[in-house]
Amino acid sequence: MTATAAVTIRRDDPRRADVLALLEEHLADMYATSPPESVHALDPGALAAPGLTFWTARDDDGALLGCVALAELADDDGELKSMRTATAARGRGVGGALLAHVLAEARARGYRTVHLETGTQDYFAAARRLYERAGFVVCPPFGAYVEDPHSVFLRRAIEAPPA
Repeated sequence: MTATAAVTIRRDDPRRADVLALLEEHLADMYATSPPESVHALDPGALAAPGLTFWTARDDDGALLGCVALAELADDDGELKSMRTATAARGRGVGGALLAHVLAEARARGYRTVHLETGTQDYFAAARRLYERAGFVVCPPFGAYVEDPHSVFLRRAIEAPPA
């Protein structure tokens, strides 16, 4: 669990009612912004699958502020999935807190790299800036991804945890 300025991040169930609404909004935006073959966001069932850890960020009253998932690609490699900040919570540092939480978890798991895929459209510019500020760099497609003009692939090396 991570807490930052009235943001508490903990494991959660992507099938909770408020989370479902946020994920439906996320998927709707992805399909409105990108061609269907370029949408790689996961549905709630996939986010509950083995090998994937799902977290939500909530305020002190329990209101949902955002979500993120980490998929294990290999023993030392993970993929950030389905990061979304609720519209009302944007600009409050929720995305940065979620990203920091995932990177800390990746480090604790012994991952050497975290990958992600995001869109190339202007809609995704703020997300790309967040990832770049966090040390992500452009990389070739990874896993089952293929070159796609609507996708940018990023990776970040993870430093080993202190001994």
